[in-house]
Amino acid sequence: MDTQVSGRKLGVGSLALFSLCAVIVIDTLTASASIGVSAIGWWLVTLIVFVIPYGLITSELGTTYPGEGGIYDWVKKAFNYRWAVRTTWFYWVNVGLWMPAVYIMCAGMFANLFFPELPLLWLIILCIALTWLTVWICNVSVDVGVWVSNVGAILKVSVIGVLGVCGCIYAFRHGVANEFSFSAILPRLDTGVSFLPALVFNLMGFELVATMTREMKDVNDMPKSIFLAAGITAFLYVFGTVGILMALPVENISLVGGIVDTLHKLFGNSVLGSAMVYLVGTMALLTFLGNMVTWTMGASRAAAEAAGEGELPAVFAKMSDKHGTPVGANMLTGIISTLVIAAYALFAQDSDELFWSVFAFSSCIFLLPYLFMFPAFIKLRISDPATPRPFKVPGNALVQWVLSSICFLIILQAVVIFIFPALISWQLDWAYSGPVLAGVVATILIGEFLLHLAVMHKNEGGSSHTPYSQHKHI
Repeated sequence: MDTQVSGRKLGVGSLALFSLCAVIVIDTLTASASIGVSAIGWWLVTLIVFVIPYGLITSELGTTYPGEGGIYDWVKKAFNYRWAVRTTWFYWVNVGLWMPAVYIMCAGMFANLFFPELPLLWLIILCIALTWLTVWICNVSVDVGVWVSNVGAILKVSVIGVLGVCGCIYAFRHGVANEFSFSAILPRLDTGVSFLPALVFNLMGFELVATMTREMKDVNDMPKSIFLAAGITAFLYVFGTVGILMALPVENISLVGGIVDTLHKLFGNSVLGSAMVYLVGTMALLTFLGNMVTWTMGASRAAAEAAGEGELPAVFAKMSDKHGTPVGANMLTGIISTLVIAAYALFAQDSDELFWSVFAFSSCIFLLPYLFMFPAFIKLRISDPATPRPFKVPGNALVQWVLSSICFLIILQAVVIFIFPALISWQLDWAYSGPVLAGVVATILIGEFLLHLAVMHKNEGGSSHTPYSQHKHI
């Protein structure tokens, strides 16, 4: 049964906004600022060494192999359905694990802004309410989801713009809070190095737009939208980081409260200043919702594609008969997020360390599929050279290997440092690393169990070619 999922087709501008909302995250901007002024140098190095090749590779894969599965389709075609199942599992489940971290920060910022004495129970209720609001938006229709994503992208640009512009104005009037010398800007391994993986995390997600191919006016618009979004992303991240560091000494930057603290510093305590803090703070809170809607939309579509081919449990493939949205995967995302939030309520330390542990755990799972994507690019260049490539990464085979290897190694080191940040100083902090590593291992084992079920399904003659439009509808 074919279902119309969108009333309009998306052009370069809408696709770029979708990518912006997927890639730019306000919740970890304070993590990059916590690195110190050398974060500026690290941003520039990462953007040149990683984002450009990552954007090129994603553009080639997305235009050569368009489909609703995105990264799942690419890994499956390059290797086999076993690796595709692993990819989709990690890609999808990370959203349900990441959502609690995002909404824990959102609730904490909300309390700091409006109700400093808000009881923990109400913060947990707020997190759960935001989770199911996200699920509802993603279930309603693609048009509503894209609208929320676009508004979220605009708000992110606005908030980061305010931080950057007002930070520079504050520094001009009161002096800079940190030293911005050339030597300070140069990348170096200092006390903030444990936050370096956040830079890589903040730059991931340009491939998510590939899951929207059915809504595109022209799939060949994908490279334009990716690099337009990448250029804006590069500027905004550096600009926002500079704004925070202009106003707050690096030792005073809190992961959860850093943005609100910066706004108070920039605007002061006057009536007008307080109003601006509330306005910009509210805009920042709304970006959290936009980001979760964007990622839930893309990841659930990839999961539904895999389930439609018998590679994930059938519940993932349930589609809305009215809206054509992957309600099964969306609902499961909401359930996982709610369970993690409930677990958070039991521990409830409400600290930066707890937020970072949840964030690091979900980020490791999020980055694992990229360890498959970049090798898939090389494999497809070798095994499938005959397929026309509307966009092709320039250079010979050696260039392709170098670019793919660099991207792979950058992702790998980010995963390792997320789990073992103390490893930089040749130490191990098992009190932090133990729970994070245990969570990653448990998630991998669950994925292997789902893979076992998929293999049994294949061996029993289950179909592996169910079209996306023929998924089970409800």
